[in-house]
Amino acid sequence: MPVNDPLGDMLTRIRNALMRSKRSVSTPASALRRRVLDVLKSEGYIRDYAEVEHANGQKEYEIELKYYEGDAVISEIKRISKPGRRVYSGVKDLPLVQNGLGIAILSTPKGVMSDSSAREANVGGEILCHVV
Repeated sequence: MPVNDPLGDMLTRIRNALMRSKRSVSTPASALRRRVLDVLKSEGYIRDYAEVEHANGQKEYEIELKYYEGDAVISEIKRISKPGRRVYSGVKDLPLVQNGLGIAILSTPKGVMSDSSAREANVGGEILCHVV
């Protein structure tokens, strides 16, 4: 079944798996999802992810979720820019998520990156999601 918002679908799968205290979750593979997963891994919100190819040729990402003392590291993951309403921000207007305790993931001309990396690179872009 086609999905209108692939990134929103992946975030919902992660959110649902965290609510059920699952160790891992799978999601269909795509380039945008891989780049967002790279940011989540580099910022320490997930343990790792691996690409799995099934017999029918479809690829999926198996995402290992991260827990600390029994609690999920990701307490909230929220889609900001949606297909019906795109949200853009300049470098000077980038939001601080929970006063810097969380991150915003952006799609910039220099690639998908966290808000702190975007400030260092002096670029703005589309705010994809917030992670706390």
